[in-house]
Amino acid sequence: MMRPCLSPLGRFRRFRRRTAGGVATIEFVLMFLPMFVLAVSGFEMGLLMTRQVMMERGMDLTVREVRLNTGADYTETDLRKSICKGAGIIEDCLSKVRLEVLRIDPDNWTDPPAQPSCANLSEPFKPARNFQNGNQNELMLLRACGKFEPMLSDFALGWTLSRMYDDAHYRLYATSAFVMEPR
Repeated sequence: MMRPCLSPLGRFRRFRRRTAGGVATIEFVLMFLPMFVLAVSGFEMGLLMTRQVMMERGMDLTVREVRLNTGADYTETDLRKSICKGAGIIEDCLSKVRLEVLRIDPDNWTDPPAQPSCANLSEPFKPARNFQNGNQNELMLLRACGKFEPMLSDFALGWTLSRMYDDAHYRLYATSAFVMEPR
C-alpha cells in the first residue's frame, strides 16, 4: 500500500503530532540558547549591581569618617584606600577607582563636570583630576569612578557592557556631597 503524497503543510502537521524521535530535542535546542543568555546576563547584572552597591557603601563609610574627623587632612590615596576597604569585594580596587573631591560654593553655584574622570588602567598612578581638601562648614562633593571588565565580555550582557566605551570596560560612579563639620 502506497502512502499518499502530502503537501509541506501536511508533512509539518504529521511531524508535529509525532512524539517519538527528536521532537523534544528541537524544542530544547530552540529554548536553550535564549534561556542560557538570560541566565548569564542575570549573573552579569548581579555582579555589576553588587560592585555598584559595595562602591556606594565604601563611599558612605569614607564620607562619614572624613566629615567627622575634620582635623585631619586626607590625601587622595587615603580616601581611595578607605573606599576600597569599605567596598570589600571589588578586586584590585586601588588601581580601578579614581576620585575627585571638589569644593562647592552654594552662594555662587557652578555645575561640576558632568562625568567624573575614571581611572586610566594603563596609567594606574595618575593623580586625581580635582582634589581639594575642605575647611570647616564647606560643602564638598566626593565622586568615585571605577572601571570594571565584564565577566564574559563576548557574550550576552557582557558583550553590550564591553562595547559601551573604547577600552572594553564599563564604568560605575558613586557620588556624595557633605559639609565639613566645625572643629
